[in-house]
Amino acid sequence: MWITPGEVLLANALWVSERANPFFILQRRKGHGKGGGITGLLVGTMDVVLDSSARVAPYRILHQTGDSQIFCSIACGSSRKEITEHWEWLETNLLQTLSIFDNNEEITTFVKGKISGIIAEENKSKAALEDEDSGKFREAELKMRKLFGMPGEEKLVNYYSCSYWKGRVPRQGWVYLSVNHLCFYSLLLGKEVTLVVQWTEVIRLEKNATLLFPESVRVSTRHTEHYFSMFLNVNDTFKLMEQLATIAMRQLLDNEGFAADHSLPKACKTLKNVSALKRDLDARAKNERYRALFRLTQDERLDGHTDCTLWTPFAKMHIVGQLFVSNNYICFCSREEDLCQLIIPLREVSIVEKADSSSVLPCPVSISTKNKMTFLFANLKDRDFLVQRISDFLQRTPESGHSVSQSEGRCAGSPSPSTTPLSSSLPTPTGAAGEPSQRRHYSPSLPTATKGLLHIYQKDAPEEHGPKATKEKMKEESWNIHFLEFGRGVCMYRTSKTRELVLNGIPESLRGELWLLFSGAQNEMDTHPGYYAERVEQAMGRCTLATEEIERDLHRSMPEHHAFQNEMGIAALRRVLTAYACRNPGIGYCQAMNIVTSVLLLYCTEEEAFWLLVALCERMLPDYYNTRVVGALVDQGVFEELTRHCLPFLYEHMQELGVISTISLSWFLTLFLSVMPFDSAVLLVDCFFYEGIKVIFQVALAVLHANMDTLLDCNDEGEAMTILGRYLDNVVNKETVSPPIPHLHALLTSGDEPPPQIDVFQLIKSSCDKFGSLRADVIEQMRFHQRLKVIQSLEDTAKRSVVRAIMTDSAFSIEELEELYVHFKAKHIMSCYWGASTTAAERHDPSLPYLEQYRIDLGQFCQLFGALGTWPCGTHTATLAARLFRLLDMNKDGLINFKEFVTGLSGMYHGDMTEKLKLLYNLHLPPGKQGKHNSDSPITARSTHCRHTAGHSHSQHCIQCNILVSVSEVKDYKYYLRMWAMENEPKKETIKDLRRMNQEQFIELCKTLYNMFSEDPLEQELYHAIATVASLLLRIGEVGKKFTNNGANKPTDTTNTQAPAAELPQPEKEEPNGESSSGQSLVCRALAEAQLETPPQQTSDEEVKDDTSVSSYSMVSTGSLQCEDIADDTVLIGCAGEQQRRGSILDGDWSITFEQVLASMLTEPPLVDYFEKKGDIQARMAPCKMQRRVERQVSSSSDHELAQLST
Repeated sequence: MWITPGEVLLANALWVSERANPFFILQRRKGHGKGGGITGLLVGTMDVVLDSSARVAPYRILHQTGDSQIFCSIACGSSRKEITEHWEWLETNLLQTLSIFDNNEEITTFVKGKISGIIAEENKSKAALEDEDSGKFREAELKMRKLFGMPGEEKLVNYYSCSYWKGRVPRQGWVYLSVNHLCFYSLLLGKEVTLVVQWTEVIRLEKNATLLFPESVRVSTRHTEHYFSMFLNVNDTFKLMEQLATIAMRQLLDNEGFAADHSLPKACKTLKNVSALKRDLDARAKNERYRALFRLTQDERLDGHTDCTLWTPFAKMHIVGQLFVSNNYICFCSREEDLCQLIIPLREVSIVEKADSSSVLPCPVSISTKNKMTFLFANLKDRDFLVQRISDFLQRTPESGHSVSQSEGRCAGSPSPSTTPLSSSLPTPTGAAGEPSQRRHYSPSLPTATKGLLHIYQKDAPEEHGPKATKEKMKEESWNIHFLEFGRGVCMYRTSKTRELVLNGIPESLRGELWLLFSGAQNEMDTHPGYYAERVEQAMGRCTLATEEIERDLHRSMPEHHAFQNEMGIAALRRVLTAYACRNPGIGYCQAMNIVTSVLLLYCTEEEAFWLLVALCERMLPDYYNTRVVGALVDQGVFEELTRHCLPFLYEHMQELGVISTISLSWFLTLFLSVMPFDSAVLLVDCFFYEGIKVIFQVALAVLHANMDTLLDCNDEGEAMTILGRYLDNVVNKETVSPPIPHLHALLTSGDEPPPQIDVFQLIKSSCDKFGSLRADVIEQMRFHQRLKVIQSLEDTAKRSVVRAIMTDSAFSIEELEELYVHFKAKHIMSCYWGASTTAAERHDPSLPYLEQYRIDLGQFCQLFGALGTWPCGTHTATLAARLFRLLDMNKDGLINFKEFVTGLSGMYHGDMTEKLKLLYNLHLPPGKQGKHNSDSPITARSTHCRHTAGHSHSQHCIQCNILVSVSEVKDYKYYLRMWAMENEPKKETIKDLRRMNQEQFIELCKTLYNMFSEDPLEQELYHAIATVASLLLRIGEVGKKFTNNGANKPTDTTNTQAPAAELPQPEKEEPNGESSSGQSLVCRALAEAQLETPPQQTSDEEVKDDTSVSSYSMVSTGSLQCEDIADDTVLIGCAGEQQRRGSILDGDWSITFEQVLASMLTEPPLVDYFEKKGDIQARMAPCKMQRRVERQVSSSSDHELAQLST
């Protein structure tokens, strides 16, 4: 590439001149290319270690005038081809022009101006497409693609200098982290080490420090471990590795490739060593932390954050923390944990202004909301810019009358229309904009829950409960005081006092409101008015797999509660679940969702329960409720790790019994609702909505700790399960005002002596005291490690399931099938990020059986066929692969699954001679006509039975049919069922069912066979054998035609489908005459053409789709040599002859059967030996596995030269 001219003082230091003229010199860096000796080895090593190859390309062009010792660099290149193009341009366009100038200064000025002008033009043309990456980074990305053979779609994220430990010897080099691969390259003293690891293969990624590997990163795959150390900043490198591995796991889980975020704000300046993708990933990580901290929606993007102080009127002090600004929210979090947290939706903001600055309150900003609350932030570094950004976001924020009215009502202290007020009477919901729309969309025949079901079906009045009711009133009063002091609604100050009130239990009258507030569902509901009603209407009348599962589980959802013993509760539950299945088809419905949703409906309206379910499934419990409950399995692994750390003695014993994995799944999926009395479990749900999954882990650890002594004495899994079940059954809430609800699990696990009751408040307090040191960031880090393990374990399970499903139908061993599955799946995943005719997401359906989840298209199949197929046909391989793909694609959707792929390979590797020839024969028949149309199926026979018997006696047959129907209807029904079963039974195709092959197809078959034999050691014997068979089959076809057509000769001039012609050596000398001579000439020419053909040009998809009707080979004519005149050592040379080409015709009446082909092949021992020979699939798969890690000795060749040679 052209570079800005710069002076070079020492032109020959570390460089070798290769070309020169009076004005320019082309130089190659020592250590690159051939030769160089010890100096070249040292320079090459220095370039790799010091990364000078990323700054200094191996080739350059210098400008020099006269006897001046000062040179000027004007171009550089990473390959000889690139630098040669620049050199030729200079010789063509500048050399003659420069000879006109009188002095050297004018020449130098002209050259510099010309080169600068070229660079300016290139920059102008690339301005629209140029990314923000620096020149050094683009050079490193180009180097990565050449070193590791990556396509242009593979994007480099960053690269780091490090050491790769091979045994006990570190190899200093560079690790390249791309979106889909971890790559390492090292060249030390001529020895080159290359490593490529796909992120989807990583099962463990951890950072550790040992004596042998100080400050190292360990990357583990299924088969090996790799250690990298001596990073300049190991923490940044490891964080980036974690992000890329997480993206790969998400790809395996959802089958979605990485998509760059183009909505990121542009950088003020191009960073020296940071790519646009690295900035993208950093922004994603910040956004995820921001959304998790404040429970915001997935589309919320952090614009920036800054240090500041917040004035807290309740504490009369300034709290130090950070202010976060995003497109819809202003948030604050104190530096000290749980001291203060604040969320201000921009839809609630009325005024943002700069307050007067003072020494006590420097640079303050005042933010007022529509519910008359004012927040004062101070100590802001760039106050003017912050106010401007907030004002810009406010202008984009749409006005929402629904959200404003609801927020004003709640923040002012009035009860929400969708929740029960503090007083015993329920107001009429006159101000709710969502209610009329719900009634409009719901079916009038179904009852609708306009408030929490618990309030509708509360039979006992609160005053009848005495002391419990008084305590409940005290809780409500405490919350009222809290609202007056800290505010109410989404803008409420969240402090340690709030957490304390939550741990003491939320009053039933406020539970729905506070669940919405703490989970973030309130914000999402306010910004999507009418959304739930639209989803309900959309789901009405639909019948899907999810709706069937929902209907099956409706009456299993808290059947002991009277709210779900009638149509109102069941209908409300049905609407919420089907609406969510309509919103998120990827999840649809999963067991345990019905239990959680039924509890939500007890305290919330349908719309509120829907948005709480959205918050649970998509933010608070990610991946819990998909088809494979990945999130629950991940947290189960986290729980095991926490148990090992906090309760090590109990952990060892529980692992021996295998109890932890059994109990924890149900605990996490239902948040203890299915294993604990309802009144107690709902208090855990209160804490969960406020503090997240941390509370569930704490309570689970507290349960194990409380039963440690008895669990250590257990001898089997059943005993341990019984102990834990009885304990949880007796966790009671003595302060509840609701009538007791029978707990079905307690009835099953009750023993002779009931154990003592455990107060749920004491259990919660104990869990916080003993295990309250758990932090959310630590849990997320543990989740990452477990996610790698869980998803790879699920992939292994899927592989074993697929192998078990097809092992009985395949002759491959289990190990071979597993290895084939790995290669097949790799092709599917590769299409996610390197492109394909159809996206991988369209081909992947998680609801399908494992066998059909991964499918490949024609292009990927051709690659696998070329690598693993046992019939190499040279340039004809792609055509043969396309024919086999078309044969295997039974449903004609352009995709094949793993079973179909193995079926094709099994025929080639393990079939006998008859099966292999049958497959080849089928490949050359027209598509869709491989077998005869069988009109004698049972169903067809039944439908035409009357027609067959009509010839004997139509009236008599009708009488018999009437008698049969009237006398024995049951017998006829069973008979037709048997006929239907026989119809659906797969029939094994015999060789007699194969369709006849015409002359054109036979010629294509002969060409395929010759190409197959061209790489065999016995090529000559096989060639003469196939020539003999072809001659015999031609005569058989001619004889058969004479019998069929009574000797009439009807040659058909197929000008549009002319077959290639060539000459073929014949062992028997016969005078060719008539049509037999014409047919033999066609085959002879086809085979000679197959021998003389050159590699064809790249053909389009349309040319490959149907290669049986028109030959894909170019026409090659021959001379007048006859077949019988060619000796064994004759070399066939094609000769142009228009007369012979015009005389080549295809006989439309000529045809042969498969039995004739098979019988003819059996007469030649070389052909029998060739097709009876078994293939070795392991030998074909070995090169594919060796592509992962390569280590080779290089004399002094550069990596750039090697890459150039490989291309």
